[in-house]
Amino acid sequence: MTPADGDAPAEERLPDTGSVDVVEPGEATDVVEELARETEAAPAVVERLLIALDIDGTVILEDESLSPGVVDAVEHAHRSRHEVMIATGRSWEGTHGILRVLGIAPEYVVCSNGAVVLKRVGGQEDSTGEPRYDRWHVETFDPREVLTLLREHLPDARYLVELPDGTRLYTEYLEDWNLVQARRVPFDELAAQRVCRIVVVAPEQGEQDFVDLVARIGLHQVSYAVGWTAWLDIAPQGVDKSTGLERVRTELGIDPAHVLVIGDGRNDLGMFRWALDNGGRAVAMEQGPQEVRDAAGETTTSVEAGGVAAVLRRL
Repeated sequence: MTPADGDAPAEERLPDTGSVDVVEPGEATDVVEELARETEAAPAVVERLLIALDIDGTVILEDESLSPGVVDAVEHAHRSRHEVMIATGRSWEGTHGILRVLGIAPEYVVCSNGAVVLKRVGGQEDSTGEPRYDRWHVETFDPREVLTLLREHLPDARYLVELPDGTRLYTEYLEDWNLVQARRVPFDELAAQRVCRIVVVAPEQGEQDFVDLVARIGLHQVSYAVGWTAWLDIAPQGVDKSTGLERVRTELGIDPAHVLVIGDGRNDLGMFRWALDNGGRAVAMEQGPQEVRDAAGETTTSVEAGGVAAVLRRL
């Protein structure tokens, strides 16, 4: 058909559709992969979450290997614009290496079961080339009464205290302890000044033995948690991971309901209650004690099975 008199040619009436490039099959594959990356890098708009992860038994196994899939899952959460951080009973010396292997540099890190909160210092690096963190908030207590009481009942235990500046003092070497920036001292020196935390390890005691001991002797004016080994961790009264996390949440301006915490131990009970009481999520690892799983709002698979990754990939 030819255009009627006075009509513009058909090609002039069609809308401008741009140009089409014909590429070779190999180049087409590259184009498809690039489009897939761009799609993945532009997630749907979601509410920003504060995600706090425990370390031992949550992101790493007992042999210090990473839980399957956790690094990729943390990266996925970051791409979704969530704030992924660590909330641990470990000191900073035992924590910063975990940040490195996870590939994160959060603005804040909660250490020593909430007694120490560290803050990243701008774009500065420390002497090792890693992001620099300062001790932003530190809680302390007088350890004399607690140490005296514990020594009466556990004379053969190994004791460690953390000082406000991060220095740690210990009575006897223990293979499981990271003793960087630590020194061995007589027991009496442990109580010479205020501390952030006390750690007691009694290898001859079972987990339930420790639970029963704490109930029997009573520990007043402090907070405490019994670990999944013969491990007792003592912090200032009213201090646990939740108190440190609440300070972080406030500073970041994240809604209280937009919190997700994941852990496996009794020292995670405080942050579980904090998250749930504010409408957030608390997830326990499958291998954790029954009382920990009961306290959480939900349970994921074990650390060996990649429980954290399973939760984060669904965000």
